[in-house]
Amino acid sequence: MFATLGLAAVAFADAAPVRAQAASGCEPMQKLLMDRKAMVDRIAASQKSKKKLTPQDACSLFGRLANNGEATLKFANANKDWCQVPDTFIQSMTEDNKKIVAVRGQACNAVKQQAAMQKRAQQQAQGANPFGGADSITSGAGGGLRIPQGAL
Repeated sequence: MFATLGLAAVAFADAAPVRAQAASGCEPMQKLLMDRKAMVDRIAASQKSKKKLTPQDACSLFGRLANNGEATLKFANANKDWCQVPDTFIQSMTEDNKKIVAVRGQACNAVKQQAAMQKRAQQQAQGANPFGGADSITSGAGGGLRIPQGAL
């Protein structure tokens, strides 16, 4: 699921000219890229560890990563000439952010599905009958199948 972040590293490699202009008003770009790298590193670390990201954590983290990508692209496009941002950086970042938005959608949908399943489980537990009926056979209440009285 998280393998789509491979292009994020390419975006950082292309950012060298931006770093060279850091003292001339391009500092916000550098900060955005450092924040992005920290988020990508956290995702990569979770893939390697035994403790994987929960759907809630993934939804939140990919949401922040997508927002960071949008802010980075906005700044890069607005300051392309002054900060000497290469076209390849913008193209790579645009494609990468599209993939991140898609993964965020998958993670957030998983959160919604998980919440719906938990809600159904709670409703079933409150009703004590997973089949939805309250008849005497499934609920165990008396008066269900009767044994005929008489010539036994």
